[in-house]
Amino acid sequence: MTDTKTNTPAKTNEVSGKLTFDDKVIQKIIGISLDKVDGLLNVDGGFFSNIADKLVNTDKTTAGINTEVGQKQVAADMQIVVEYGKDVRAIYNEMKELVAKNLKEMTGLDLVEFNVEVIDIKSKAQYEADSQSLQDKVTNATKKSDDDKSKDTKSADADKSETPRVQ
Repeated sequence: MTDTKTNTPAKTNEVSGKLTFDDKVIQKIIGISLDKVDGLLNVDGGFFSNIADKLVNTDKTTAGINTEVGQKQVAADMQIVVEYGKDVRAIYNEMKELVAKNLKEMTGLDLVEFNVEVIDIKSKAQYEADSQSLQDKVTNATKKSDDDKSKDTKSADADKSETPRVQ
């Protein structure tokens, strides 16, 4: 007689709980998804967000993306600036497909609503010229001022070495 043993899976204690996602996480997934969309120049965060971004170079990944996150679904709203000469409908469709795909793959959530308002259209050159932040301008002005002071100090040091001012 042969002994046959049947392996029965041990009953494990079931752990209860649920997985949820903060709005910022969903907004970040959306923002990173949109990063490479050709013709999309900016997701606009509105007046106050734009002022804050211009004063301090912040992580703009989530700026201007508003979401409602449920247990199984996500709705997103945003305002965008697109590049002049590009097919805005194609940009919207690419945005929607990328966001839906990445949300589903990363979180299991379904994108059920994706509202986009085009608030401006600019050439790429105009957008880049407009994008220089106030902080960049302040930094450049400060650097120029420091360079000027350095030149003045060197000039004063050169004058000191030639003729002593005090005897």
